[in-house]
Amino acid sequence: MASSGAKLLQSRWFVRSPIWLFRARLGFLFGGRLLLLEHRGRKSGARRYVALETVSRPGPGTVIIASGFGGKAQWYRNLLAEPQCRVSIGTRYRVPARARVLDPDTAALVLAEYRVRHPRAYRELSGVIEEATGQGIETVPLVELTLAS
Repeated sequence: MASSGAKLLQSRWFVRSPIWLFRARLGFLFGGRLLLLEHRGRKSGARRYVALETVSRPGPGTVIIASGFGGKAQWYRNLLAEPQCRVSIGTRYRVPARARVLDPDTAALVLAEYRVRHPRAYRELSGVIEEATGQGIETVPLVELTLAS
């Protein structure tokens, strides 16, 4: 039986609910823990939106996010095809950004830092990802978003 966390991540209405707050320019309510990623569909070219938790913010113009559903996530696949995107985070709204997948060694370091900074969140997220995907958190691709100044 799936945990409530895994069920919520698979619930479309739940994972899409923060999008409306970001579009209303209320993203600051999430204190930088969540961001809104605007990307283009790799086949349709249509604008797509997804709210994601930040894993790390190594600098004011850099944010690292995780593809909790691995390489299957549509937003991840879209960024591989077209790395130009827009990000809303905190008080910043629709800032142009460029995505880059982190190499496995760098990703491991980022996850290790996240584990130290947020041990409870790491345990919970790790369990939810494993239950939802059947894979461990260490296999999750990390994406660095570099925001324009």
